[in-house]
Amino acid sequence: METRKLEKITKGVANHRRIEILELLHRKQNLSVMDISRELKVNFKTISEHIRRLSHAGLVLKKNMGAAVEHTISPLGRHVLKFLRTLE
Repeated sequence: METRKLEKITKGVANHRRIEILELLHRKQNLSVMDISRELKVNFKTISEHIRRLSHAGLVLKKNMGAAVEHTISPLGRHVLKFLRTLE
């Protein structure tokens, strides 16, 4: 894998909140930013920015459902989460 892509992925998970979001999306699919915000008890704007970064890194997929946007963990996100668990 190209080093710049690895850097993008690493930056995507370089925050405990983003890892929490990946874990949540691994357990529950198709969540809105509001759903994630409620589940994790974190400010909506904060979650929105973290989702943006996860999406940019290719770890989260967005699906437009009318006015709403649903988020799911991507296959790459699943692999990264599995790798992170090996570091525990």
